[in-house]
Amino acid sequence: MHLFLKEKWEVEGLQTVGILLVVCSSLKLMHFLGLIDLSTADSVEDDFELSTVCHRPESMDKLEEQTKFTKKELQVLYRGFKNECPCGVVNEENFKTIYSQFFPQGDSSMYAHFLFEAFDTNKNGSVSFEDFVFGLSIILRGTINDRLNWAFNLYDLNKDGCITKEEMFDIMKSIYDMMGKYTYPTMEDDIPREHVESFFQKMDRNKDGVVTIEEFIESCKKDENIMQSMQLFDNVI
Repeated sequence: MHLFLKEKWEVEGLQTVGILLVVCSSLKLMHFLGLIDLSTADSVEDDFELSTVCHRPESMDKLEEQTKFTKKELQVLYRGFKNECPCGVVNEENFKTIYSQFFPQGDSSMYAHFLFEAFDTNKNGSVSFEDFVFGLSIILRGTINDRLNWAFNLYDLNKDGCITKEEMFDIMKSIYDMMGKYTYPTMEDDIPREHVESFFQKMDRNKDGVVTIEEFIESCKKDENIMQSMQLFDNVI
């Protein structure tokens, strides 16, 4: 995957890599939690059970209604989540630790922070199983618009409904830091900002200094590489 990202970095620039990393890092997280293979589903009990938990999730029947996962898929997702997060929730520090294992060659802490914020929809400093599956349901089973809305929320750091140039740069800089040695000597320190400047100008169609959700979705849909990256989620589980 690193070679693939490196080639994309050189040819397409940071804007595409940013979207691709939402895809690839989510797949890595699912693989880490053992969620890709459904073969273990039969050994999972029908109801959520933990001997000692800090948080007990909603019933699977209710989650099945609220997401686009089947009951069997939810069983597999919960088993993987429970194995790695026995308390029933994951905090930001644990989330960062997981991502540091994915990208040991760089500093993934800031990107992990941004991604954690996107999953922590309740803003209570922890990601529960419900938070996790709601996000995955959008990423894996949502429409293109659903997925791009989720990505927009990741970039919209202060959640004011638009993306500023600095917000886009902060995300891209966190990706640059996370990729570490895989970007050197390919990229100079000023390259991330140059890429952001170029891509931001393309997205900010009315030149008002911010990118709205409509502008973001329209621009992404016109990018063939981003659209191809969206397809990586199809049929994952």
